[in-house]
Amino acid sequence: MKRFFAFFFVTFALVIGIASCNPSTSGGGGDIVVASKGFTEQDILSELLAQQIEATTNLKVGRLRFTSALVTHQAITAGKIDAYVEYTGTAFTVILKQKAINDPKEVYQRLKEAYAQQFNLEVMESLGFENTFAMIIRGEDASRYNIKTLSEAAQYTPEWRGGFGYEFIEREDGFPGLAKSYGLRFAKSPRIMDLGLIYRAILQKQVDMINGNSTDGQISRLGLVVLKDDKQYFPPYQATPIVRKETLQKYPEVRKAIAQLVGTISAPEMRQLNYLVEGELRDVKEVVSEFRKAKGLASQQIKT
Repeated sequence: MKRFFAFFFVTFALVIGIASCNPSTSGGGGDIVVASKGFTEQDILSELLAQQIEATTNLKVGRLRFTSALVTHQAITAGKIDAYVEYTGTAFTVILKQKAINDPKEVYQRLKEAYAQQFNLEVMESLGFENTFAMIIRGEDASRYNIKTLSEAAQYTPEWRGGFGYEFIEREDGFPGLAKSYGLRFAKSPRIMDLGLIYRAILQKQVDMINGNSTDGQISRLGLVVLKDDKQYFPPYQATPIVRKETLQKYPEVRKAIAQLVGTISAPEMRQLNYLVEGELRDVKEVVSEFRKAKGLASQQIKT
């Protein structure tokens, strides 16, 4: 019965998520529409795609914001949006439902072929950084117990409380497999938490281990420690633009615009961009504009 209600909830969320984000009513109007999966880094990357296309073409770009990988994937395959940035490991395990593998080149190649054949989507080259799952504890606990890896943390988790996002609890490459791989056992069942509250919870000692992203700006700012995935459980998560092939055929200049972003962002740079938005409460559009200028992207024009 619990499985039925979980399935019903996810299905309902997918339907509502897509239906409520009609481009004509949710800021998505434009020649093409780019999307965010609903968290700070995604907002930044979505805006980066939008500004890059607008600055180098004559196209108007609409913006939409969704809530998860599944909802965003449903939107692009339904033609509600034209492009977004996905992480290769997420696409491979969550969308394609393949068993996780650790070779980044193999993941990318298989992903590119499958997305073209199954969804008529183009998987472009990486923006230059990987944003993998990060298992995070307080810095004071890492020092007290001399913990650096997940294997070392496993002996202490029976005394700890975990706090994880719903998607991490449910997905194939998330907590269930991680717990099995490392033998993680907690004092109580992990709390399912909103990702916007998860860092506050660990600081207030409501939980002792959380899942985050390796490029989260809060990690170093809050004195937290990312535990090393010493068994290499997590697959590669290269940030990669996904674009509808129909869009690229109609507007070939979009391919050239996005291609200029390949390899332009390192993980430390992404972490800093996230910090500027979350830590200093800077406007996303302003942060992205400054980044593009710093990278010499602001004035490049593409002629078709």
